[in-house]
Amino acid sequence: MKLEQLIVQYLYQNKSVSLQEIGNFHIAPEVIIPQDSDKDFQLPADAISYDYDLKAVADEGLVDFIVQQTRKIKPLAASDLESYTSLNKQFLNIGKPLIIDGLGTLQKNQSGKYEFSQSHLFNTKTEAKPTEIREKANEEISFSTPKKTESGNKNSKNWLLVFVMLFFVLGAVALVYYLNMPKRETVDLPEKTEVVTPPLLVKDSSSKPVDSIQLVSAPLPKVDDGYSFKVVIKTYTNLANAQAALNRLKGYGHNVLLTTKDSVNYQIKIPFNRSLADTSRIKDSLNKYYAAKTYIDLN
Repeated sequence: MKLEQLIVQYLYQNKSVSLQEIGNFHIAPEVIIPQDSDKDFQLPADAISYDYDLKAVADEGLVDFIVQQTRKIKPLAASDLESYTSLNKQFLNIGKPLIIDGLGTLQKNQSGKYEFSQSHLFNTKTEAKPTEIREKANEEISFSTPKKTESGNKNSKNWLLVFVMLFFVLGAVALVYYLNMPKRETVDLPEKTEVVTPPLLVKDSSSKPVDSIQLVSAPLPKVDDGYSFKVVIKTYTNLANAQAALNRLKGYGHNVLLTTKDSVNYQIKIPFNRSLADTSRIKDSLNKYYAAKTYIDLN
C-alpha cells in the first residue's frame, strides 16, 4: 500500500493527522466512516478540515501505523514519511498541487499559503492485516550430524588422492624449473662515479629573467554550503541563456542555483539538505516534472 493511502486510512481511523511542515487535517466528529469497503459511501461536504501550519511536526501515531502496516523498522518508516512530506512541499512551492485520493487537493495560493479542497470520494482501500509470524510448537532441535553414506566416503577419498598427486606433480615441476633456471651474472659496480656537470644555460636576450620558481598551488578544499546534494536539471553553454532560465525559475518560486566549474558549462541545480539515500527518488521525480535528464551533484 502506498504511503498516501496509509495517511488517509490513519486519518479515517483517528479523525486527525499531522504532516510535517505542511499542516493538520481533521475529520468532523459527527462524520462516521464505515469500517468495511463501501463503494457507495461519499464524504459529506466540509467533513475534512485543514489547518495551515508550516511548524507542524511529524505524527508519531502515523509513524507507528506505517510500521504496523509495512513491517518496516521505525527509523526507516519515519525517514520515508519525512521524504514524502519534504518532496511534496517542494512541489507545492513551485505551484504543483498535491492530490491525495480520499482526502482532497492541496495547493499554494497567491498569498503563499496552502489551500485545501476536499474530495467527496471515499478511499475504499483498507489496510492489509499485518502478517503474523508463527512458530512451530514443540519443535525438536537435533544437534546430530547425518551419517555419511559409503559412497560419500569413497568419493571423499578419491578427491583427497587426486589433490595429493597434484601437489607432488606441481612440486616436481617447480623443482626442475629451479634447477634448470639460468643463473644471473653479477656485475661489479665502479668504485667511483663520475659526476656529470650539466651544461650552462645560455641566457636569451629576448627572455625576461626568472626571479623565482612558481609552484602550482594545491586545489582548494571543498566549501561546505549547507546542502548534502544538488540535482542538476539543465546545462547551458551560454551564460546569458543560463541567467535568463535561472531568473525565470526563481520567478515561479523555485529554489534553484546557478554554478559553473570551467566558465564554459553552466548548470542550474536544485539544492537539497536530505539523506543521500533519497537521491534516486528525488532525481526520478524531478526528471519527470522537468522532462529533463537530471543527475546528482555531490559537490
